[in-house]
Amino acid sequence: MSFIATVAAHIREFIASCDELMFNERDFQMKLAVSLLATGAYDDVEVEYFIPNSAAKAAGYEWSRTVRLFRISRYMKSWRLLTGAIYEKRRELLISMQFLMIVTFILSLILFYCEHDRQPEAYDNGFASVMWAFAQYIGDPGGFADTPPVSVPGKVIACIVGLLGIAIVAVPAGILGAGFTEAIEKENHKETIEENRRKLLKAFERKLDRPAAMQIVPFFRTLADIQSRFHITCDEMIETVESTPGFRLINLAATVTTDRMPHDRLAIEHFNINRSYGQMIDRGSAVTIVSPSSCIDPTIGIFSYYIAFIGGFNYISREIGEYAPYRSFYTVKQPLEEGQADYNADLEALMNRPGSWSFTILAASGAQEPEYPTQFHFGIGGGKGDESFDFESSVVADKQKYIEFFSDFTARLKEKFDLEADNGRYHSTASSILWSRKLAIPADSSNVVVRISWSTTLWDVRRIKIAAFIAEEINRVILGRDLPSSPELYRKDFGFTGYSPVSSISRHP
Repeated sequence: MSFIATVAAHIREFIASCDELMFNERDFQMKLAVSLLATGAYDDVEVEYFIPNSAAKAAGYEWSRTVRLFRISRYMKSWRLLTGAIYEKRRELLISMQFLMIVTFILSLILFYCEHDRQPEAYDNGFASVMWAFAQYIGDPGGFADTPPVSVPGKVIACIVGLLGIAIVAVPAGILGAGFTEAIEKENHKETIEENRRKLLKAFERKLDRPAAMQIVPFFRTLADIQSRFHITCDEMIETVESTPGFRLINLAATVTTDRMPHDRLAIEHFNINRSYGQMIDRGSAVTIVSPSSCIDPTIGIFSYYIAFIGGFNYISREIGEYAPYRSFYTVKQPLEEGQADYNADLEALMNRPGSWSFTILAASGAQEPEYPTQFHFGIGGGKGDESFDFESSVVADKQKYIEFFSDFTARLKEKFDLEADNGRYHSTASSILWSRKLAIPADSSNVVVRISWSTTLWDVRRIKIAAFIAEEINRVILGRDLPSSPELYRKDFGFTGYSPVSSISRHP
């Protein structure tokens, strides 16, 4: 195989195996260069913006064993900006040309009536005057304009046509100039957004959670904190969040009950995306952590994420959706929300395993909901106030295992954290459109709803330790095993970069 064919084959292999989203050409080139070098087939792989000069070749530059990647589009930036300007201003260009053509056509007909009697041979029909007018615009290459008008009105029209000849170039040029300026501004704006995105990602550098001794993605960063650290204005932050997948604006006041009169406190939350609705991770486990309201309930998604991560469970989360009117994926109601069909299909696939369990994590005791004496509110399909375990409408198939889990969980939760749990005391899970009743999942599956107060999942400094406790209890009682090892939880990085499976959003800044 020739050298060129070998390089082409390696590039095709890289493209086929790469499932990461590239934010720009440099990202692609750097990853391709690393991939080519890893094959061991090349002495050197460099990213270059120019072709080596003759002196380099004379010095013994060996093309046969070196691959250089060219940023051809670097030299084509002006062309891309120009074509972009033409595309953006195509309607204005078309309208201006149409207007000039119509005016020219009308003037040429008037010219015919003014000159026909004075020069009947030259202006024997309207087509001749039209040809004369349009010939002025292109320099009269065919000699059509050798018969200038002689009447006073004809000469006036000729002057107007002359001015239009200037306008027919000047007007489109002005439009294109404005479009070119806008294209440059948009290009600069995109670069600013990309730079701010990198700053935002740096703001979510994983930090040591001391109670759990793990490196954790921050649950949120306030706008004031990011502004002071990275010198980004609030408007720039909001615009970057709106333009960048994986970030959203949240109001921390929603996580505190209204009787405490919380003040609005804007912050940014970082999350992972690999599906049309948000995120799904299949770890091949019999347990799935479900977070159907991550996009509307601040930070409940990342708390659920770490339960699944620490415990080695499957994870599915709705991270994308409209805030108002809002409908949670906790229930299944027709017509389905955007992305819900994919969400339901993925959830069914995760649950379609013998003896599968799901734990749906929801937020409690925030905004209009009061604070309860207990912090964990379990539900298995009963009505509000029904604290029994054995009833016909239960969505838990293995009731004995659940009773064992709930009893052990409650006792150890009180012992380790001085927190309490209830089963069905304050919330109903009897809805007929609950996802565990509507989706096609096995009859032997067990589905538990857990509402946890924001004071526990967000404002308790032990929140990751609590998430690890939940993961440990599910593993020990439900699956009968110890917690799996997760080395990534002890590694510094930015956002979700480096976690397995690899995020399609987080990137090194």
